[in-house]
Amino acid sequence: MEYPLSLLKIRHTTTYRFHRPVAFGPHRLMLRPRESRDLRVISNSITLTPQASVSWAHDVSGNAVATATFQVGADLLVVESLTQIQLDAVAWPVFDIAGSAQSFPFRYSDDEWKDLGVLGTPQYPDPSNQLRAWAQGFVCAMPTDTLSLLKDLSTGVSQAINYQSRDEEGTQAPVQTLQRGWGSCRDFAVLFVEAARSLGFGARIVSGYLHNPDQSQTGSSGAGSTHAWGEVFVPGAGWIPFDPTNRSMGGSNLIPVAVVRDIRQAIPVAGSFIGDTLAFRDMSVDVRVW
Repeated sequence: MEYPLSLLKIRHTTTYRFHRPVAFGPHRLMLRPRESRDLRVISNSITLTPQASVSWAHDVSGNAVATATFQVGADLLVVESLTQIQLDAVAWPVFDIAGSAQSFPFRYSDDEWKDLGVLGTPQYPDPSNQLRAWAQGFVCAMPTDTLSLLKDLSTGVSQAINYQSRDEEGTQAPVQTLQRGWGSCRDFAVLFVEAARSLGFGARIVSGYLHNPDQSQTGSSGAGSTHAWGEVFVPGAGWIPFDPTNRSMGGSNLIPVAVVRDIRQAIPVAGSFIGDTLAFRDMSVDVRVW
């Protein structure tokens, strides 16, 4: 069966303003979407003001990372990424889960478990087992259907936590999100992934963009925005995307840029400046997907 192709453009602009000229240290940029069977990058360009030399590499997870090196200072720094992609992901995917993994609990093969490594280990403290107990509450029977459990866990995040957009950097710890009862898409993703890990699944954080043409999805004030979600590795099916913010499964409206162990590894623009500590004025981010 053939599905229609989605040709999309993404413009991601980050602007830093300063009260006086400063010098810029190297900046690490994670702005190029990850290519896969479902996503092809047709073109990608990064424009910097002031001009900078840009070199590319892939990190340990295979994410495309650019390093910008500046020769001159300024009181304004603009990083603009313009990308055109072809997205072929199916809206209602059917996952061919291996027979050995269709019921939870199941055992990963020795090779799978070695390769998953820390992706199968919670990364945040849970001293009173609050997170683990919350995740265990979705296990309705032993054994239980694996995919149904993961869908219930993803849906359970948005049922327990109220969505609140948050522009400032940083992510809440999962236990903190449970206790507060609110969070951003980053907090939803971290809570879901850590809960899945506490149950013994290999899971990772995904940072990228949400395509929201009818503006029906949570996490976007327009047709698109930066977004975060999770992926769980299930034998046979591979990495399955779950977006707990929107209670969805599959990647038909998700454009991944980086897959990481910890959300802090997926900052789109990171760098430093040299100058008076009071020189920094403000920053703004504008993302458009169409």
